[in-house]
Amino acid sequence: MRGRDLINNGLPDELILEIFQRLDSKPTRDACSLVCKRWLSLERFSRTTLRIGASFSPDTIATLLSRRFLHITSIHVDERLSLALPPPPPPLKRKRGSNKSSSSSSSPSSSKRQKLSNKTRSGGAENAESCSLTDAGVIALANGFPRIENLSLIWCPNVSSFGLRSLAQICTSLRSLDLQGCFVGDQGLSAVGKFCKHLEELNLRFCEGLTDVGVIDLVLGCAKSLKSIGVAASAKVTDLSLEAVGSHCKLLEVLFLDSECIHDKGVVAVVKGCRRLKSLKLQCVNVTDAAFSVVGDFCVSLEMLALYSFQQFTDKGMKSIGKGCKNLKDLTLSDCYFVSCDGLEAIAHGCKELTRIEINGCHNIGTRGLEAVGKSCPRLTELYLLYCQRIGNSALYQIGKGCKSLETLHLVDCAGIGDTAMCSIAKGCRNLKKLHIRRCYEVGNKGVIAIGKNCKSLTELSLRFCDKVGDAALVAVGKGCSFLQQLNVSGCHLIGDVGVTAIAKGCPQLTHLDISVLQKVGDASLSELGDGCPMLKDLVLSHCHYVTDNGLNHLVNKCKLLETSHMVYCPGITSAGVATVVSSCSHIKKVLIEKWKVSERTIRRAGSILSYLCMDL
Repeated sequence: MRGRDLINNGLPDELILEIFQRLDSKPTRDACSLVCKRWLSLERFSRTTLRIGASFSPDTIATLLSRRFLHITSIHVDERLSLALPPPPPPLKRKRGSNKSSSSSSSPSSSKRQKLSNKTRSGGAENAESCSLTDAGVIALANGFPRIENLSLIWCPNVSSFGLRSLAQICTSLRSLDLQGCFVGDQGLSAVGKFCKHLEELNLRFCEGLTDVGVIDLVLGCAKSLKSIGVAASAKVTDLSLEAVGSHCKLLEVLFLDSECIHDKGVVAVVKGCRRLKSLKLQCVNVTDAAFSVVGDFCVSLEMLALYSFQQFTDKGMKSIGKGCKNLKDLTLSDCYFVSCDGLEAIAHGCKELTRIEINGCHNIGTRGLEAVGKSCPRLTELYLLYCQRIGNSALYQIGKGCKSLETLHLVDCAGIGDTAMCSIAKGCRNLKKLHIRRCYEVGNKGVIAIGKNCKSLTELSLRFCDKVGDAALVAVGKGCSFLQQLNVSGCHLIGDVGVTAIAKGCPQLTHLDISVLQKVGDASLSELGDGCPMLKDLVLSHCHYVTDNGLNHLVNKCKLLETSHMVYCPGITSAGVATVVSSCSHIKKVLIEKWKVSERTIRRAGSILSYLCMDL
């Protein structure tokens, strides 16, 4: 009320700014900025990060934002994001006796927005260009935010070396630059090396226009500050660039390479020259064991190693790493077909600090290798086994026995793992918080019941297409895992109303639920979920033939926080049910449904949140 504004009269600007800086979400900050003009001004003053999409006119948006936000240090422009100006408000109704036209009664801001919208929609080719950030937009960002430190230009094909050079000349405080998918050339990158002497992080993934010339110029210019480099799918960036990195970038800590043009020579140059290297991610088919023998000798500080699709990497290289990289904590092996149990054993015996292991599609790694991990790596907290057909129950028995700190376990298509393994994990790893199992057909009620009885801290459980899991398993989880927040039992056809009801009664903190393809689930489950899980945000119940509008109505009347709902192939759900979801859930953001089930009125009311299953092919 006017005259009773105790907050604005009593709090100075500095204190309100401090409050804004402690708000951890953008929607909360936006809501606070709507309180009054003073709060709007202070919120703009305090904001440090901007994210700009590609739709509408990013060049124009960049210019407008530079006038409103004065202390921005991080800008993210991503062609994959969508951003559109709001539609202009309807014209104000004229009062009787007023001779002013309706156009003159509209506000200046709406008039400007309307002109901008009309300008953007006119002209086919011109409009296509305006829907992607160009050099003009980059220059506007540079002029408007000369003090930015972090800049991401993701998949912006119309940004050239001219725009990048202009930005580098103005924004000399840049510390992080992400040019993923941009077609900038050597001249732009050379300018960054010449003017941005504080650059620490550089991402050049999918920058097809670059060659060794531009990369080397940048490396020479930023040698004293560069700590992280990423290169992928750049056919003209070769070992010469890596030799320059190894010779000059003594502070380098992170290297990501995905290239067929990189060989042992380039990797060895970086490894020998950059003794502070902590993270190494490689997908280089022409790198062999010879390079990894040098990694083991020189990378004593290495903490993270990820190797993808290596064709010339064997147990010999693994043994070198295990012998020399004693501080290794994170290991990922993906499609490394020539690594066997011997190599994993060497890593386990030598790298006892391991906390995370991911093995994906390494078909020669079996039970013995993982048993060595269980015996030698007591600090393991995360384990991912994907498409590991040769790993059996005794491997997870050893993990349960030796890795008491395990919190996350992912199993995908591991045919040799069943209830015995799950019981071992449940009894040994009582701090387990996340368990994700997909298409492990030997896992059934017995293993999941053990998890429910022993793992009281479980927050995420996924049992997708484990067709031996039934209601008894979920009853145990409902009784024992009261902190459960996410549950996915898609495709577990033995689960029905009894199991889902047990979850509804025992897991009040549930926010995400996927019960799709469950033919025994009906309205009774949805009613119980509405009563017991008021925090539910995401619901997937596609292919549930016995769910109807009645159950859906009961659920949405109680679950007011619902944001997404997938309801395709549910014959009992009609247009009335879809309308109920849209009208009852004020936070709803996405509804996936067949198009023919949506009424015209629902489309008018909530067309932007409706997604349709393509059925008209």
